[in-house]
Amino acid sequence: MEYKDYYQTLGVAKTATEDEIKKAYRKLVRKYHPDVSKEANAQHMTQELNEAYGVLGEAEKRAAYDELGRGHQYRAGQEFRPPPDWGAGFGGAGAGAAGAGAGGAAGSDFFADLFAHLGGRRRGGFQSPTRGEDSHASVVIDLADSYHGATRTIKLRIPENDGYGRVVTRERTLDVNIPKGVTAGQQLRLSGQGQSGGAGPGDLYLELQFSSDPRYRVEGRDVFATVPVAPWELALGQEIDAATPSGKVTVTLPAGSQSGRKLRLKGRGIPGNPAGDLYLLLELVLPPASSARAKELYETMAREMAFNPRAGG
Repeated sequence: MEYKDYYQTLGVAKTATEDEIKKAYRKLVRKYHPDVSKEANAQHMTQELNEAYGVLGEAEKRAAYDELGRGHQYRAGQEFRPPPDWGAGFGGAGAGAAGAGAGGAAGSDFFADLFAHLGGRRRGGFQSPTRGEDSHASVVIDLADSYHGATRTIKLRIPENDGYGRVVTRERTLDVNIPKGVTAGQQLRLSGQGQSGGAGPGDLYLELQFSSDPRYRVEGRDVFATVPVAPWELALGQEIDAATPSGKVTVTLPAGSQSGRKLRLKGRGIPGNPAGDLYLLLELVLPPASSARAKELYETMAREMAFNPRAGG
């Protein structure tokens, strides 16, 4: 029987990507579809295209086919006899081939003889095209993105099958929608963005992490923010503006508050059902005694207040 050049059938180069092969197949199968084509050989060409895509459209079978073509220098029309060692790495000899590609057209003698040597994996025919593997990656976002939602452009290095049975790492750029209310460790599923496969690509799972920000600490949906305050703000009680991931808020400090006090703002944490809470941790900051007047004020306080923070300790 004659060797078939499936790349020639689809009109693509041997270095064609999976997408290029798929596009070429779809274009030609539309052209020669028996229901619409006026070509006399439409039925035959459809079967040839289905057979070629049944091999080149699935990474494992394409890699095996390419290995045979490289190792034994077969050309289209050349007499084909599988070498004695052919298929040794694929489970040995098996039964004849099943239908090829879309439409279920029967494979040619070449197709059957070629993939009988791959059929040992599944008795009664070659292995059906498999879905590509899922990919996983981590993405760092700002805490504010969780409050408002966002669209971010990210660059990832994802392992992919190069179509020759080898795994390579390629850089990909994706626009990712960050939903409102996501939490650290949550995964976003991007359907069809994983590794390619004969039965379609897998999915891409992005694990979200918040960027480091010394102003905030996150526990689940609760957010803790440290707020610097002056001594008189704590002692007398005043309204102050505090920065939060969702913007500035105005809060009233109870008179006589101490450094380390925690104010709870219910429902002002990461949005959700229910939403988390926002906790403001008050941190006393003393003004420096950097001028004569500042020193004088501290001396007056020391004399008149007679305060000893260690008394009773």
